[in-house]
Amino acid sequence: MYEACSRVKDNLWPVLQQSAAAALSWWIAGSVFDHHVPLFAPIATLVALNTPVGGRGTNAVRVMSGVIAGVVVGQVAFRFLGHGDAAVGVAVLGALLVALLLDGERITMAQAAVGAVISVAAGQQAGIDRVLDALLGAGVALVFSQVLFPPHPFALLRRTEAATLKGLGRALELAARTLDAAADEREEQPWKELRPVYTLLNDLGRTRDDAIAVARRTPRWRGRREPIRQEIAATRHLDLLGNSCLTLIRGATVLDPGPRKASAATVRGLSGVLDALAEARGSHAVFQHAARRTLAVVRDAPERGSAVPVAVRESVRLVATDILVFAGADADEAERAVRDGSTDITVERRARPGE
Repeated sequence: MYEACSRVKDNLWPVLQQSAAAALSWWIAGSVFDHHVPLFAPIATLVALNTPVGGRGTNAVRVMSGVIAGVVVGQVAFRFLGHGDAAVGVAVLGALLVALLLDGERITMAQAAVGAVISVAAGQQAGIDRVLDALLGAGVALVFSQVLFPPHPFALLRRTEAATLKGLGRALELAARTLDAAADEREEQPWKELRPVYTLLNDLGRTRDDAIAVARRTPRWRGRREPIRQEIAATRHLDLLGNSCLTLIRGATVLDPGPRKASAATVRGLSGVLDALAEARGSHAVFQHAARRTLAVVRDAPERGSAVPVAVRESVRLVATDILVFAGADADEAERAVRDGSTDITVERRARPGE
């Protein structure tokens, strides 16, 4: 129940935008273009806006290009083959091939195929109306997504960063529990629990692409690319951190019983740092404190003379270095601080959303 309420709360504002935009598209199509049953304009608007904030403008362009491609191909098929089965098959095939040439995205292909079928089934005027509706629907979606309610690239990036950090922290905590458990209580390696991590890293990549698109295309952010570029660079370090965490988990969970126990506290300490970073919301003070905690975890890790293999110790250092760089430390300084057992390191202040 809590998850359902949280899902509604998180998505209420985008849903309200979609509803208002669909109603506006219907009204314009009926009142301005005088379409008798203006179905396709609000449908095009809904399809364009039914994607995570940040990708809605791109989605609108894909809807529009797919419909236009489908209608053009459908009209050609209708002119030469009429309304028959063969015409529909040829039109859909041609529309899908054109969509593949345009960008190959599923939404473009789907809109192209639907436009081709409608064009063949309903004739020339329906095809023209479908193009007008697509242009109108996509135009309304672009106004809503790029002018009235443009996405905030910092919010997009930092929300996804927080989700990724939480996921990585949970993965390390699960690994620490496995390391702590007695042999007869230990479950199989929790790889299925790690699958969400891969999804989170993929989502991070998509969000980064969306933020880049917003910075290029949205008037509000076009002149403020440098702070966004810095935040995007931080997310690339988060990709590296994800990979180093997975490497550490893989190495630690196959250790012998003695080294497993010795490594559990280190893995749990790194998990705590990631949880703190997930709640930081860009706070420089929290990032600086997280950097100090990271160095403390490395200093308290089992020494070189212990039974912990070199590969696992190096994985711990790699995770720690990636955390420091993500927090804002210089890469060379971070690596040196981890290897020298430093107690502190300078973390660069990151830009805030309003700066």
